Amino acid sequence: MFKKIFIICLLFGAVFIPKVFCLAQDPLQNIAEKSGYSTDVTEYSLSQTIGGYIKAVLGFLGVIFFALTFYAGFLWLTAGGDEGKIEKAKEIITAATIGLIIIFMAYGITAMVLNLTRQASAPPTSLGN
Repeated sequence: MFKKIFIICLLFGAVFIPKVFCLAQDPLQNIAEKSGYSTDVTEYSLSQTIGGYIKAVLGFLGVIFFALTFYAGFLWLTAGGDEGKIEKAKEIITAATIGLIIIFMAYGITAMVLNLTRQASAPPTSLGN
């Protein structure tokens, strides 16, 4: 069963993840330079970089939730009255929903911690400004 879910996730990711992220060099960089736009790399803080990675992982987990829900719905629709398949589909939907709640909680905690880290690492401002 997990092989099927893994294959579905791989196929879903291969179709919907833009191929621009896989390129080592941005194909639009030369166009931007010719148009007069700056191609300077902006620096991000450590908390912003880690936050980006965590958000990407949580987004991938959201895709897995979608795949599990889709699989369970398909299983339920094709059960044809078989109680065993219906119960299996209900269990998958329940587990996927619990996983989604955990994902939302993890996202909220991550956002809070990164926000507090960003505030703590920001330079102090003067009261006169």
